[in-house]
Amino acid sequence: MKSTLLRGWHEAHGARFAPFAGFEMPIQYESGAVKEHQLCRRSAGFFDIDHMGQLIISGDGAGDALSALVSNRILDMKPNEARYALLLNENGGVIDDLFIYRMEESEIKDGWFVVLNAGNRELDIEHFKKMLPPHVSMEDVSEQTYMISIQGPRAAALIDAVSGGALSLLSRGSMGTCKIMGIPVRIGRTGYTGEDGAELFYDASYAAELWQFMLDEAEKRGIEAGPIGLAARDSLRFEAGMPLHGHEISPAINPMEALLSWACDFEKDFVGREALLKIKEKGLERKLVTLNVTGGVPREGYPVLNEQSEKIGSCVSGMFCPTTGTYSANAFVPPAYAKAGTALAVSIRDNAKSAVVIKRPLYIPVYRRL
Repeated sequence: MKSTLLRGWHEAHGARFAPFAGFEMPIQYESGAVKEHQLCRRSAGFFDIDHMGQLIISGDGAGDALSALVSNRILDMKPNEARYALLLNENGGVIDDLFIYRMEESEIKDGWFVVLNAGNRELDIEHFKKMLPPHVSMEDVSEQTYMISIQGPRAAALIDAVSGGALSLLSRGSMGTCKIMGIPVRIGRTGYTGEDGAELFYDASYAAELWQFMLDEAEKRGIEAGPIGLAARDSLRFEAGMPLHGHEISPAINPMEALLSWACDFEKDFVGREALLKIKEKGLERKLVTLNVTGGVPREGYPVLNEQSEKIGSCVSGMFCPTTGTYSANAFVPPAYAKAGTALAVSIRDNAKSAVVIKRPLYIPVYRRL
């Protein structure tokens, strides 16, 4: 098992660890996952997410080559703009979901900064090596780059205070550069919680130094803040309707059934496009829904039943959601059962518990309300 460079800090602050994507990661701290979740929704949460990977793809024709591999339109992006996209296989299944940032030409020629999910990092890199033409450069900068995220209603004020207002200069879904305590930082106004905030990328040799500095600055400025483990990160993203690879998306799940058609630009060519068009023409066999469940905690793998007690699908994620106070699950069911208000059931240890399909997401992300 790998560990991030903040492992010692997490241990000293009472973290409990568990395996995740080849890393031993902090799952929760002494206050517990529910309180961590509420802290992020209320003020500012700190996430050590250095298990994720980063690539720089560049050189003549890099944009065209990358565009052919990812589902979303990227060639119209302006420098420093960010965009969500999917990396698909020939069958239209999701190899990974990515954040792609277009870099300044003054920094690197036709440069693209690509953020990968931890569990897929090696597979993604091999896929890019295989699919990118020889004249396009791909550099894995994951080891020398540290990645943290600061999210919540007070996150922007904290980051602005230590960066000379750098975050306020950025619109949602864009990237900039700044210095924090003299350290060059690449800053993306992106995140995985439904809150405003940023993901920070900086030299890994300063991993603990910048992390602790930001926490100390929050305390000095009267901003309630603290570390958030992966358990609360999961419930935060779940409430906001964001997918987790291996659950709502995978190589066996296509974007349309995962409700991610918006991340596919069918007016351009990309790997998996033809397969998706055939699926679209044939019609979906299943569709992602969110269920509120009464009488038990739904978990991954639990069967979803119709009113005749027939199994029609399975849960892919399930948990207690602190913001809404509900026990909820994501599941794939036939489209006929996907309408909000449809009464279903989830089998929990062979006991059918009442469930109802609800409108997604449970928690509307802050930036969608503006």
